[in-house]
Amino acid sequence: MENLITKYNDSLKQALDNFPNEQVKKLAEELNIAWKNKNSIFLCGNGGSAGNAIHLANDFLFGAGRNYGVGLNVEALSSNPAVLTCLANDIGYENIYSEQLRVKGKKGDILIVLSGSGNSKNIINAIKVANELGVKSFAILGFSGGECKKIANYPIHFSVNDMQISEDLQLIVGHMCMKWLCKQDSK
Repeated sequence: MENLITKYNDSLKQALDNFPNEQVKKLAEELNIAWKNKNSIFLCGNGGSAGNAIHLANDFLFGAGRNYGVGLNVEALSSNPAVLTCLANDIGYENIYSEQLRVKGKKGDILIVLSGSGNSKNIINAIKVANELGVKSFAILGFSGGECKKIANYPIHFSVNDMQISEDLQLIVGHMCMKWLCKQDSK
């Protein structure tokens, strides 16, 4: 166990030592602009990343706005199992996020995708629809960044070959943005 702890800590520390400061700053600034303009923020991911999307949606909706009476207009596209299973069954799992975005998204909104590999078809399709609609697409990615790194407007990439650390970094980025937003005046 000691070896695992040391290796995990070392991997996380290495990722944090190569932190993409400017890209995270851009995400925070764009979230603040969307907040001021009452635009929507959409998050999505698969597996643990879907859970992280729900977690961060809560942080942006309640945590960031606690001092101001109203948080960001945010939705985790992974949060409604009825919608997800309907879309997966009727038009395919690869479209569960892109179809929701096609219906709800508009120019000036933000999409934040969370993906370890950056190669999940449903995540790629969501970015493509975002780009078609003029929704700003951010992608928090691990491993090589995959296809999402190439097509997202703003990739935030951590070159780490570990899914759990990739998922930890998604939350770290989100929590940094939330803490910064807590200090902004959205009015």
